[in-house]
Amino acid sequence: MARITPDNVTPLRAGMATANLLSTAPADDQHIPFIDLQAQRRRLGKRIEDAIARVLNHGRFVAGPEIDELEDRLSAWCGARYTISCASGTTALSLGLSALGAKYRDAVFVPAFTFVSPAEVIARLGCIPVLVDVVEDTFNIDPDSLVRGIQMAEEHGLTPRGAIVIDLFGQPADYPALQKIATAHGLWLMADAAQSFGASLQGRNVGQLTKLTTTSFFPSKPLGCYGDGGAIFTDSEEIATEVRSRRQHGQGDDRMTHVRIGMNGRLDTVQAAILLEKLTILGDELKNRDRIAARYAKGLGDLVDVPSIAPGRTSAWAQYTVRLKRTERDQVREVLEKDRIPTAIYYHTALHHHAPYTGYPRAHGGLPVSEKLARTVLSLPMHPYLEADLQDQIIERFRTAIAAVRGG
Repeated sequence: MARITPDNVTPLRAGMATANLLSTAPADDQHIPFIDLQAQRRRLGKRIEDAIARVLNHGRFVAGPEIDELEDRLSAWCGARYTISCASGTTALSLGLSALGAKYRDAVFVPAFTFVSPAEVIARLGCIPVLVDVVEDTFNIDPDSLVRGIQMAEEHGLTPRGAIVIDLFGQPADYPALQKIATAHGLWLMADAAQSFGASLQGRNVGQLTKLTTTSFFPSKPLGCYGDGGAIFTDSEEIATEVRSRRQHGQGDDRMTHVRIGMNGRLDTVQAAILLEKLTILGDELKNRDRIAARYAKGLGDLVDVPSIAPGRTSAWAQYTVRLKRTERDQVREVLEKDRIPTAIYYHTALHHHAPYTGYPRAHGGLPVSEKLARTVLSLPMHPYLEADLQDQIIERFRTAIAAVRGG
């Protein structure tokens, strides 16, 4: 393993897109990626190429046999009765909201500290995204803030309909507490497991914690394809039937009959073939992520706030995100960048500060934790193939950067 030097790591700027954080060229001594997809590809050998070749040979590029096989395998993995693959995580959110009966002007609650996709699909369906706060130590939706959001919505004449619960960075949210609130107020919960597929809560796998769960197979996710992809998990036959119909232009019993408004939301067969191969090593990769997270916690826990996993939960560790002081985060990152240590900020702007979402309602009490996290979080390299000696170097350089900034 090559050591990190100022000449062998590509620096990462705060505004770079997630796709640019991935290894998209063969890894060598000149490039140490934030997320290393090429190491995974080397492990799989020719299996990816062979899987793609099988699709090229049978020629069923849409709705090929790999689609059904993938859906069956994903259901077997997580325990959901039905899996419906689709074109992206955002597509899954949109299909899920429609299947759950979200209507025009309904209030749908969403945490303010996340990527924009959940709020985006709520607004595009004509519903009202109501922004609620998160819990600082797990980054997930705060049940108390959800209660305050429901109160605010009702006071302003909105109809509370449901909540999108996002398992940020890989750890499931507090679904037992959230379900009690949802039941008391007649709401549904939809889990956004884009970062948590493979994790569990109290012995139950992500995919069976709510009536409907969505996920993303974007390349950087714990289970990712080589493009866009997503899926919906449910135990409801009614929901599964509707999602399949909406995914295929609202199709009825035959291709020329349409019974509802839908979209072209299908996953293509090539991506399904790739995911089938990657799914075979997911369990081992999750164990590696756990080991890497533990090594970070041991090496950095005395200096910064490292992620905490609540009792009875596991994490898929989509990101390893620490919290620093507001005044030092950007300074530490600048030092690390000069030292060619790749980092990223997820997310540097809470939703209510993005221009399209500034006018949407917020829970009583505001969104102080979301705002604080946006100023203090920093994500470090995390992938299943981060070797111990390289990680030790990252930890050493991080500690040096902290000391430099703090004057220690």
